[in-house]
Amino acid sequence: MMKQITILLLILTLLFAGGCNQQAQPNEKKENNQENIQSSNDKTQIQGEESTKPLSNEKNKTPDLAGGKESEVREPHPLTLSDLRTKYPNIFVLSGPSHVRRVALTFDDGPDLQFTPQILDVLKKHNVKATFFIVGNRAKAHPEIVKRIVREGHAIGNHTWNHANLPKLPIESVRNQIIQTDNTLKNIIGYKPKLFRAPYGAMTEETVQMLGKMGYTAVGWTVDSLDWKGLSKEAVSDNVLSNIFPGAIILQHSAGGKGEDLSGTVKALSEIIHKLKNDRVEFYTVPDLLGIPWKRP
Repeated sequence: MMKQITILLLILTLLFAGGCNQQAQPNEKKENNQENIQSSNDKTQIQGEESTKPLSNEKNKTPDLAGGKESEVREPHPLTLSDLRTKYPNIFVLSGPSHVRRVALTFDDGPDLQFTPQILDVLKKHNVKATFFIVGNRAKAHPEIVKRIVREGHAIGNHTWNHANLPKLPIESVRNQIIQTDNTLKNIIGYKPKLFRAPYGAMTEETVQMLGKMGYTAVGWTVDSLDWKGLSKEAVSDNVLSNIFPGAIILQHSAGGKGEDLSGTVKALSEIIHKLKNDRVEFYTVPDLLGIPWKRP
């Protein structure tokens, strides 16, 4: 009898314990959920606080801009020669009409006693007229060469007094460079030219505007012989002939800086003229190419 009572008490004890456990589980889950929610809120709060702080450590540093700051790169730039030609078509020209087979030979930086007379000899031999852009102090030093240029039917233009880099000068200094050359040329040949070419082809918009007010036509070029590099006859000839087109204004030099060798220009000139004439190309002075009146000898 006692054994049966003991077994019954054990069964009742197990049933009571199971019921208690089942009631406790929902409460435990609720407590666990509350702990998780609190933990999540704590993390969110911490992240929010951190997001307001500057990222100072190396790991979070923003990569720099490879090309540099906008303020350093996006600065205003001067107009290119092409831009100036588009904006001031009645003042600055790069070429003549493209519908006729005509070109203009131009020679800068003269006169001198070495290369300019040789170039004049070649032009005379082929009966070709060209345009010479004259440096004022060189004209003063060699007035007889300037007179020969004009006497043989070539046009002349102003190439400043001493071949200064104009964008580096105040505008009044640029004006003085032009006027001084004008006055020198008038004393030698009796008139002032109406063509101008900037040394190195370097001009600012302000210079172009000033030239227009002074009644000048600024002349650039479309074919560069690169003869100032001291190139060979073959290289000079190829640079010209491979880039020629109707209306082209061709840049060469009749004098150079100290020690510059322009013998390639002299030697190439006959070949350039001969080949272009064979292609039925006519040689015009710049004012004739552009239809600008000028004083002839």
